[in-house]
Amino acid sequence: MQSEESSVNAKKVRKIFRYGAAELYGLNLSTMTPDKIRYFSNADHKTIVCPFKPAERGKRPPMCIKKGGVCSIRNYRLDPAGVVTAVGEPVSTCPQRFLEGDLIYRWVGSTLLGTDKPLILSELPFLMGESRRGKKEPLAVGKIDKVLVDATTGTLNWCALEMQAVYFSGMKMENDFAVMRKWAGPGIPFPPVNRRPDFRSSGPKRLMPQLQIKVPTISRWGKKMAVIMDRAFWESLGEMREIPEISNTEIIWFVVRFLESSKERFAINRYEIHFTTLSHAVEGLTGGTPVSLDHFEGEIRRRLEKS
Repeated sequence: MQSEESSVNAKKVRKIFRYGAAELYGLNLSTMTPDKIRYFSNADHKTIVCPFKPAERGKRPPMCIKKGGVCSIRNYRLDPAGVVTAVGEPVSTCPQRFLEGDLIYRWVGSTLLGTDKPLILSELPFLMGESRRGKKEPLAVGKIDKVLVDATTGTLNWCALEMQAVYFSGMKMENDFAVMRKWAGPGIPFPPVNRRPDFRSSGPKRLMPQLQIKVPTISRWGKKMAVIMDRAFWESLGEMREIPEISNTEIIWFVVRFLESSKERFAINRYEIHFTTLSHAVEGLTGGTPVSLDHFEGEIRRRLEKS
């Protein structure tokens, strides 16, 4: 007969996977020493330069915009002996993570504009509201993340770019930092609480409305919308019907992945490109098909019987 203690231990062994920080300020947490873990978990993010966002000429270096400096999260495994191991690829939680080495700009530019050195314009007003009282100019109520421009031709050749990181649901990262700030080893700490990437909130609730607002107008203008996301996010979506010819597309999905490149860092890598229309993208983002009226009303009746 199983003892109460062994039963408790068995339950603990079954709960061996949890998501925690993959990168702190651009560094691979799984390779950090206890000293570095304590240092970075105690750091003020406003004092640390973002390792991915490019510096602008004449301006101070761009600082980290995320409290705690978490660029991405990943799964960790705790084995019965108490050893913690990082598993799987990082999932980006900060949009600045995509900016490493200008890879996405070169990739999108060469694919859609014919140049791997596009000019980058940030947060261009796209939707204008009514003018504020006493103000002549209308208020911008919607912006496009990035606009890439080919400045090598006499015509204005450009495309829009949206970058979509992933939100997570579950307990706050502060729970992990509380452990990290006092961590003395050995190895790395196991996330003390549960959380997971919330692809449903990030896709249907955040990205899809943005595309539905912006893509129709951009498409009427004869331009393309590029969307950057990581492999984990893309693979969480429902199946999208794809278009074989780029000239017939409205949205081009540029999918990246983050692979270990050195002892202390991950590197962004090209993974896949997918061509879709807006309507096909909505199908994939919602990730399902409507049930029949009979099925839906049958569920109503079952609920009523139970109430």
